[in-house]
Amino acid sequence: MKIRVPASSANLGPGFDTLGLALGLYNEAVIERSNYLSISVKGEGSDKPYIKKNNTFVNIFYDTYNELVGKKDNFRFAFTNSIPFSRGLGSSSSVIVGAIASAYHMAGYNVDKEQVLNCALKLESHPDNITPCVYGGFAVSVTYNGKVIMLKKELPKDICAVVVIPNISISTESARGILPKQYKITDVVFNLSRAALMSAAFMSENWDMLKTAACDKLHEEIRMGKLPELFDVRRVALENGALMSVLSGSGSSFLNLVYLKHAKKLLHALQTEFSDFKVMELELDNQGFFITKS
Repeated sequence: MKIRVPASSANLGPGFDTLGLALGLYNEAVIERSNYLSISVKGEGSDKPYIKKNNTFVNIFYDTYNELVGKKDNFRFAFTNSIPFSRGLGSSSSVIVGAIASAYHMAGYNVDKEQVLNCALKLESHPDNITPCVYGGFAVSVTYNGKVIMLKKELPKDICAVVVIPNISISTESARGILPKQYKITDVVFNLSRAALMSAAFMSENWDMLKTAACDKLHEEIRMGKLPELFDVRRVALENGALMSVLSGSGSSFLNLVYLKHAKKLLHALQTEFSDFKVMELELDNQGFFITKS
């Protein structure tokens, strides 16, 4: 089998742990039955020996597979990774979702997306990345009684993402650790109102509302302080046609949504201003993970 799993961008400014969307940047895995366990890695992580010695995808795959079939068979895993590690683009969620979906497929089960999502929730307690990773599109998701409740909106082809990826990694755990334990009620209401407006803007395709909706008072400014250049990234993006410019997940990447017809201008402006960072134009993914024969 072959599985393709998209990157994702979570929070989208005010939608802390709730809003996310899928991006056309993918990790792929080819899995075959074998006489012995074999792991190969191309792309992101190929220069890190521990990725082979203690591979998270393989560990989750076997935990799930053994639970389903009651035995451990051998497989050959060939990974081609395009999603950068610890850059706020959902690399961990892509691994979790991909491993669980693959295990169900190789165990002979029908791969039900709702089931995969709720299995993934046991390993990733916040649904904002795993939901678009499973379903694609723009996703609003919450947890209730240990399950994910979600709504998805497919995204049109006339908008895309221009993503700025600094060469500095930021772990989600450390980025969450610097956040305050208490917030002013006015700041919480500010975020609630913007998250509601953003959800409505996506669902109604009212893209000109996104700039107002993307404002945040709970986490972005604090996290961006770890890499002050990100304030300039946001400024340059908004000055050059971005519909919204937000920290992607906990960073360090920055997500900019833009009309497709303005994407090249925005891409050029950001590449010129931030030559030390990687800048990519990406389509938005509406499918989520996808399984085919290898």
